[in-house]
Amino acid sequence: MGKLKTYQEQLQEIVEKGINAAEEQQKKLASKPFEYAEKLESEAREYSVKTLRTRYYGYSENLFEQLRSLNTKFGSFAADLVAKLEKEVAEGADEVSDAADSVKESVEAKKPAAKKPAARKPAAKKATASA
Repeated sequence: MGKLKTYQEQLQEIVEKGINAAEEQQKKLASKPFEYAEKLESEAREYSVKTLRTRYYGYSENLFEQLRSLNTKFGSFAADLVAKLEKEVAEGADEVSDAADSVKESVEAKKPAAKKPAARKPAAKKATASA
């Protein structure tokens, strides 16, 4: 009977070790969510709602300032482009005007001198008899 007692004790030790190992693993697994929650809680305490609001408004203000700056740069670029186009159009108009003047002078130079038409005598009106 001594052997049975030894087997029983060995079996109980094996089961005890299994229980201990399972308990240890369960504690490790169970502790993870709590660790994350504690970490999150401590980080959340670092930021008050007031601080978050201040940061948000700061970031928001910065973003809109950058957009306004970009709009100003775009406006300057567009103004330069419009000025350049207007200058080119004005130069083109001057060239067209000069060419028209040149053509006009050329045509006038080739025209014979204009003659005054001879004066006409007014035609005599015929009297009509009414019956």
